[in-house]
Amino acid sequence: MILDRLHKILISLDLGDAPRFLLTDAQHWESTRIMETWNYRWSCEVFHEFCKQVTGLEAAQVRNQQAVKRHLRLCCLAQSLLQRVTGSGGKSESFSFAKGTQTIGQKLHSLSREALAQLLELAHGLFANGRSIAQVLEVLMPA
Repeated sequence: MILDRLHKILISLDLGDAPRFLLTDAQHWESTRIMETWNYRWSCEVFHEFCKQVTGLEAAQVRNQQAVKRHLRLCCLAQSLLQRVTGSGGKSESFSFAKGTQTIGQKLHSLSREALAQLLELAHGLFANGRSIAQVLEVLMPA
């Protein structure tokens, strides 16, 4: 009975695709783990492309392993922030391909405005406390 069921399932499967051969040197892995790892390939490609194009993953010229790790972590953090932020782009800035979702450009614009607003608030507070232009510049751009 079980063999009949298995036979019916195998007959109903479309096995017309070309077979895939996955090679690994992890001989201790089970086949399910190999398949799960292989299935991550597309999301890894999207992440890598996003990091290169948007967060500047390849822009740094670092010289040691610690600096490479730090830069990679900052790029991952930047990607996480960009995915979570809500964009403030208006309807005139929306593109048809976005289909109602905020684009990366709109999210970057929102983050830039927020960062600039915080910088201006800091400068305003320093000026309100009687600081001179030179003192404010020293806080914003230390020598």
